[in-house]
Amino acid sequence: MICMSRKLRFAARARLGRLILMAAVILAVAAAALAQETKLPPPPADLPGHVAYLGQQLWGVPMDESEPLTSQIEKLALDHLNEWLASHPPGELKPGDTPYDVKARRELERVFAGLRFPVYANVNTFERPFGNGQLLAIGYTLGWSDFDRANVITLYQVQGAAPQQAAVTHFIPDVDIHYRFFDPPPSAAGQFWFLIYGTRLGKSNPRLSAELYAFDGQNLKSLWNTQDVYDGKISFPARDRVVVNYLREDEFRQAIASRGPVVRHEAAYHITPSGFEAEYDH
Repeated sequence: MICMSRKLRFAARARLGRLILMAAVILAVAAAALAQETKLPPPPADLPGHVAYLGQQLWGVPMDESEPLTSQIEKLALDHLNEWLASHPPGELKPGDTPYDVKARRELERVFAGLRFPVYANVNTFERPFGNGQLLAIGYTLGWSDFDRANVITLYQVQGAAPQQAAVTHFIPDVDIHYRFFDPPPSAAGQFWFLIYGTRLGKSNPRLSAELYAFDGQNLKSLWNTQDVYDGKISFPARDRVVVNYLREDEFRQAIASRGPVVRHEAAYHITPSGFEAEYDH
């Protein structure tokens, strides 16, 4: 009886092993079939369709894994923009004409026209005097959720003929883009100084980030930055000053938990030859 019981147990184990092996084979075949079914078709031939094809693949991709797709979109967009600017030089602006930066913005918006919710692109531009011509900035924010955003800003020097690309930068990810311009100090005469700033959504309150850049005609350099300022709000009380009003997260959480007063803080900065210098932070 004992010998028979052992034989039954061995047989049961053998059957279980065969079942597990069969299940593994079935799962492997199903996974291969699913991969075959979900293989992406080739991208559309038109540029907006190609950009939308790549953008659709961003759904659900975390920011730190998005570079293979966002870099392809950036190359398509900027290559086309460079070609378009080369074939559409600014010329003389007459009264009633559409500003050149607006024309460039509309062309880049056409490139992103095929994107569909939740993927989107916001294009922003500026054109300012610089040297003997103009400095044209064209940037975009590519987003695919409330939190995931990639930023690209490219600068062009415009001096009568076709604009020449001078620099490309990727502003702090996840935030939107706004610009502010500053007169550089005398020691940096001839340079172009500008601030890019924006906010991103947080789990509770928005977070402010800002970065001060200097362009000397050859290179774009970051002079100062601040990131993820909790509930930060930026203002510009003078041409050479910046004020940031903010909360300290630990104090805010403690005040909410104890139902105490919420205390806001303020930091002020002014322009110096090396960038922004703090005046106070209290």
